[in-house]
Amino acid sequence: MTSESKSTAVTHTRTAARFEIVIDDATARLDYQLAGDLMTIHHTFVPVELRGQSIAGQLAQAAFDYARAEGLQVIPACSYIAAYAKRSPQAAALIAADRSD
Repeated sequence: MTSESKSTAVTHTRTAARFEIVIDDATARLDYQLAGDLMTIHHTFVPVELRGQSIAGQLAQAAFDYARAEGLQVIPACSYIAAYAKRSPQAAALIAADRSD
């Protein structure tokens, strides 16, 4: 038996506000919340056995692609997403400006 990944397809479940990648019995996920035109990304989790395979980056890319397609701005409440946006000019362009009064 090999340890090769069977699939790294990202699944978007809108009703659960979640992006997921399932490989074997392990599930990586990115959780978000929508409010108007804002998408707050709260949490990105990759199980230990899936780390080091760019899984979190694939989830982040899918989330930012969705935000772009839907005309949303992103609030990075997750430290990984904030770091991802700093490395990606396309993602950084979607980060919401501070809307506090």
